[in-house]
Amino acid sequence: MRGHPMVGQLVRFLFAGGITTALYTAVYLPLATWVFARDQAVFAVPPAFLVAVTAGFWLHSRWSFRGHGERTGAGQQAKFVGVQASGLAMHAAITWVATDLLNQPPWVPLIPGVILVPIVTFFLNRQWVFR
Repeated sequence: MRGHPMVGQLVRFLFAGGITTALYTAVYLPLATWVFARDQAVFAVPPAFLVAVTAGFWLHSRWSFRGHGERTGAGQQAKFVGVQASGLAMHAAITWVATDLLNQPPWVPLIPGVILVPIVTFFLNRQWVFR
C-alpha cells in the first residue's frame, strides 16, 4: 500500500531543500564573513537567495511536486517567486536580528533560517504554486 502523496512530496522537498540550502550557504557564508561587516551580513542574503531560488524552482517543479497539480507556465513561476520572496524576507529578518541586533557571527542565522523558511515555503508551494 502506498503512503500519502504529501509524504513523498515532503521527503523530495526536504532533499531538494538540502541541495538549495547548501547552495545558499556556499554563497551567503563567504560574503557574510569576508565581504560584508558583521552588522551588514544581511546584504549577503539576496545573492545567496537568488542562486538558491533558481535551483529550487527547477528541483521543486520537476521533482518535489512532480505529478501534483498543474504546470501553468509564467503564472506559476511568478507565484513561485512570490513564495520565495517571502522566504527571502524571512531570511533577511532572521539575519538582521542575529547579526546586527544580537551581534552574532554570520553562521548563527543559518540555523533558524534553514528550519523555519522551508516549513513555510513547503506549505505555500504545495497549496498555492503547485496545486
